Amino acid sequence: MSTLNQLPVVVIGAGPVGLAAAAHLHERGIAFTVLEAGDTPGAAVRQWGHVRVFSPWRYNVDPAARRLLDEAGWVAPDLEALPTGAELVGDYLQPLAQLPQLKPHLRYGARVEAISRLGLDRLRTAGRESTPFLIRLADGEELLARAVIDASGTWGTPNVLGASGLPARGESTVAAFLEHGLPDVLGAVRDRFAGRHTLVVGAGHSAANTLLSLAELAEAAPGTEVTWAIRTASPSRTYGGGDADALPARGALGSRLRAHVDAGRIRLLTGFSVHALTPTDGRVSVVVRHADGSEESVTVDRIVAATGFRPDHSIAAELRLNLDPVMGATRALAPLIDPNEHSCGTVPPHGVNELSHPETGYYAVGMKAYGRAPTFLMATGYEQVRSVVAALAGDWAAARDVQLDLPETGVCNSNPADTVTGEGCCGPAPTAEPAARGLATGISGGLLSTPLNLVTLDVAPAGAQAGGCCS
Repeated sequence: MSTLNQLPVVVIGAGPVGLAAAAHLHERGIAFTVLEAGDTPGAAVRQWGHVRVFSPWRYNVDPAARRLLDEAGWVAPDLEALPTGAELVGDYLQPLAQLPQLKPHLRYGARVEAISRLGLDRLRTAGRESTPFLIRLADGEELLARAVIDASGTWGTPNVLGASGLPARGESTVAAFLEHGLPDVLGAVRDRFAGRHTLVVGAGHSAANTLLSLAELAEAAPGTEVTWAIRTASPSRTYGGGDADALPARGALGSRLRAHVDAGRIRLLTGFSVHALTPTDGRVSVVVRHADGSEESVTVDRIVAATGFRPDHSIAAELRLNLDPVMGATRALAPLIDPNEHSCGTVPPHGVNELSHPETGYYAVGMKAYGRAPTFLMATGYEQVRSVVAALAGDWAAARDVQLDLPETGVCNSNPADTVTGEGCCGPAPTAEPAARGLATGISGGLLSTPLNLVTLDVAPAGAQAGGCCS
């Protein structure tokens, strides 16, 4: 056995995908160490613990992790129930991390600062593939590894408010008024929003969840106002697939949001591009620019930037990465997930081949693998790490036998009025009745903030391919 292969595989991140990688590495008999920047498993998930995901448990538990848990006598939750983030951690990730097969190999408070090759910078080629990876932690400690599986996610790097990909003017000066992600509007941070005017910017599931929570808060707290701003000319995509969605909670999410907008409880602004933000007498003045170049201003108390996330590849700056210039994913994966071209249809099965970089042995997986694409599902990440670990074990037949069992989304929208360009997401309109397409899935495949009263839908069989948009 080579010296390199005697080193462990380092997994960065102890979230759902990182712990799934650990479970697969254990099953393959490969030594590993998991480095988690937080103090607990699922530290990022805990930050949206009040939110309920729209995919049932059966899509959220990794098969290798399930096998380890079952051996330990784990009592599985109802596989058709919809867990909150807190339940995902408490009922799954925490018990998984406590297993004796994994616990000794997990390190908390271990933030990775940089990854390189021992004694080699990015320019050096000779002997590179046989040289260990060098992982430097924020406290200065250094570790060696035979391979690196980066499952650190994107939670810590939210997108900016500015429509051009740059921060809006004055964005840094209004940080005290700005929230990213999914604030606990009805719980821990209720006082920040009750009786105040909040602007929510974004058109995905995160925005929808926050808007629904704010609408509920407005019923209980007089003076609470809610304004929703999107860049497109129509909210149809955000309203989603409704009854055509194979995940009933996801379809119901958009339906509830539409009802609040139609009733005037949520004010909707379309064609809205944030241009500048200025603190004004304890509030924030938001200058918006429209497509025709005209500007207007709205003054609010709080802003929720539900504008998605982006990957941070800076820790791998000394590695040889082959990133798509648009998506920030690998060049092989990017065309399979690009929402500009593939907002409809299925997420094609993909694994080690699509995740590989010129830097042999380094793999970004999970949400980070998707770059800026907002269409990630946990089940996709689980299949990614299964394939990568099989490759590290030398089992290339299993590594390349990639399969995905995903729920269908709402079907494509064939109504040209739904898009700014006038084109439906799947080209010419089919003969079937049109239905709205689904939301961008966001964190772990989409989230909803409160339980919904669901209707019975015809759901695709377990072996069916995923369909519709943003699956």
